[in-house]
Amino acid sequence: MRRPLAIVPAFNEQDAVQSVLADLACNAPAVDVLVVNDGSTDATAMRAREAGATVVTLPVNLGIGGAVQTGFRYALDHGYAVALQFDGDGQHCAAEIAKLVAPIEAGTADAVIGSRFLGTDGYKSTPARRAGIRLFEAVNRLLIHQRITDNTSGFRAYNGRAIGLLAREYPHDYPEPEAVILMGRNGLRIAEVPVSMRERAGGASSIRGVRAAYYMVKVLIALFVTVTRAARKERS
Repeated sequence: MRRPLAIVPAFNEQDAVQSVLADLACNAPAVDVLVVNDGSTDATAMRAREAGATVVTLPVNLGIGGAVQTGFRYALDHGYAVALQFDGDGQHCAAEIAKLVAPIEAGTADAVIGSRFLGTDGYKSTPARRAGIRLFEAVNRLLIHQRITDNTSGFRAYNGRAIGLLAREYPHDYPEPEAVILMGRNGLRIAEVPVSMRERAGGASSIRGVRAAYYMVKVLIALFVTVTRAARKERS
């Protein structure tokens, strides 16, 4: 079987990208790495190439959805049977990749999400984030009849069926929670495994305080649009 492909979306991550790639090289040496340089204005692409990664550079910043979809299209075009989503900011741990790939190799899942909330390591989240998690869980139960504990996790693995679907129509606005609904509505089997994550190497989350509530409202609207589109396709 061909080696898995790790898709690393990166926008202005010159300070973190080499340590991310070193982690992958050390702890997941049997994984190919593609860095999708999302229109960075710093040295992200150069430092990724220096670290030995294959780099695709987008001419403009498309956002996380466009960058990850570019990775899926690359995986599809190059015949990869397994693809991983692995953030370029240092939060994800390459040593955890085997946990995500195992259900796919066993044939029990089409997509696997690394969840911060299934383990026992005491991951801390804000009250607003916990409320959002519970709301997403309720929405998922309603729309796809599954409980997903970490809808916003960007640490994921996919088989060929999922790669094909997401290469065609990966969501761009709020890709992680929307992709869960998209996959569920298309009959893909979604699993979760417990993982540990680090603090981001730089910057801070923009989803805090009033912005968290604004984010939730916009995501719910986006999910409604995703479901409406899927229903129209099913009827056509």
